[in-house]
Amino acid sequence: MTAYPQVKMLIAGQWVAEGGGDENGTSMAIVNPATEQTIGSAPKVSREQLDAALNAADAAFPMWSATPAIERYRIIRRAADLLRERAQGIARVITLEMGKPHAQALGETTGAADLIDFLAEEAKRQGGRLVPTRSAAILEQRVTQEPVGPAILLTPWNFPINLPAKKIAGALAAGCSAILKPAETTPASAQMLVECFVDAGLPDGVLNLVFGDPAMISEHLIASPVSRKVSFTGSTAVGKHLGALAAQGMKRFTPELGGHAPVVIGESADFDRTIAACAATKFRNAGQICVSPTRFLVARSIFDKFVAEFASRSQAIKIGDASADDSVEMGPLAHAGRVSAMEDLMASMGDGAGEIVAGGSAIAGPGHFFQPTVIAAPSPGSKLMNEEPFGPVAGIVPYDDIADAVKIANSLRYGLAAYAFTSNLDESHYLGKTLRAGMVAINHFGVGSPETPFGGIGDSGFGSESGVEGYLGYTETKLVTVAKSAP
Repeated sequence: MTAYPQVKMLIAGQWVAEGGGDENGTSMAIVNPATEQTIGSAPKVSREQLDAALNAADAAFPMWSATPAIERYRIIRRAADLLRERAQGIARVITLEMGKPHAQALGETTGAADLIDFLAEEAKRQGGRLVPTRSAAILEQRVTQEPVGPAILLTPWNFPINLPAKKIAGALAAGCSAILKPAETTPASAQMLVECFVDAGLPDGVLNLVFGDPAMISEHLIASPVSRKVSFTGSTAVGKHLGALAAQGMKRFTPELGGHAPVVIGESADFDRTIAACAATKFRNAGQICVSPTRFLVARSIFDKFVAEFASRSQAIKIGDASADDSVEMGPLAHAGRVSAMEDLMASMGDGAGEIVAGGSAIAGPGHFFQPTVIAAPSPGSKLMNEEPFGPVAGIVPYDDIADAVKIANSLRYGLAAYAFTSNLDESHYLGKTLRAGMVAINHFGVGSPETPFGGIGDSGFGSESGVEGYLGYTETKLVTVAKSAP
């Protein structure tokens, strides 16, 4: 059994084990969702400690932004190497904190190192451009990307290494200092990531780490005149609130919010390959993924076969405590509230809203487990077809015409990811063009590589992380135009 580390904050280059706290105490219990046992505690930051972190980020910014890009690159790349070296131990801690199976946690950790690598390289690549002048009197017009300033990085629990890694690496590569506030349920994972940057030689104050009450921390940090950029991954409701706070200070804001991803499955799709990919991806991380496929829109001619096979595969998934068994394929939901949300969703089924053909219940015993669930023909007005379930629930809907499938897929204000499976080239082009989402994948589910932008539209947010966009999001555009000093 992996030992759970002592959790500490990082403020101005110092590891801090004691939180100043609030009226509810100075520490938070950390609970393994698979066993409901307390495995450790994390310090709770006070407003005074937040101010210390802000002051540290403010003081470090001029030095770090002036550091040559090649030096920033070397430090960030070294952090990626350390993350790979420590990946096994970090993956075990991820599993303890949020229940993700070990193979998935390990893949997340090594994948995050690849993200960091790519964004570190951007520090060397982004040199600006020269713009041709319209007058002989103008000697030069150059456009550069300048670091925006101290950044506030707010991340959830479902990818406790990947999501902080892409924000940290983008900010540091661009020359920004930062304060990371990860989910209160997964603090040690974030700490172990930050340790990689510290041990790689990152100067004091450039990166700070705090834990505690999400509302108090985010509101305090965003309101400060020190912060100049906010990057948030989480729910649409919270993202809208934080966006309004950022707007009051005219601060750059990148929200990556909820999703309700449709999957259009054409009659010509390779059935065996498609069903295998859909079932495996739907129940990965117990469906607790913003880009998780949720609404499966299936050509009517293969609908019954698809439902039966999907249900069969869902019932064969091995569920359990992944911290005690590496062969587990699906772990628990993050907390009791997620189980209650799934039960509320199930209670809304029936009476024409949709038929539960597999699963549908919480699993008895310790831990926050819920059965992989398949619902056939959920109605357009059903809760499942309109609200992000963020759990192991799939809705399968038949369609008669590809245009109708696209209409259903685009019927919500969510627009993070959309998918399609087809062997028809014309259909592939049509779906790629008409599906309304920030990311569309045809014949696979890969929308998260280090080189490509990751982000949505509509109620799923705006802006992108990863790719070159993950660097540019932490910069401001500056034009410098120079005229002759004399005629």
